[in-house]
Amino acid sequence: MGDIQDDIKNKAEEFGGKAKEGLGNVTDNEKLEAEGKADQTKADIKQGIEELGDKVKEAGDKILGAFQDEKK
Repeated sequence: MGDIQDDIKNKAEEFGGKAKEGLGNVTDNEKLEAEGKADQTKADIKQGIEELGDKVKEAGDKILGAFQDEKK
């Protein structure tokens, strides 16, 4: 599911969002600040979905392993 490339993309998007938010704050540009916060939230959601997918896969692997052990 989640791999290193996705993690890098998410961190880059999060960093870009923080930069936008900071620039918007310094320049008193509320729209830019809000866009930065939205970018950060989007990156956090993507990361959360990837982590959830990894956990679902792990749980599925455990269940499959248990069934395979019972067959033996």
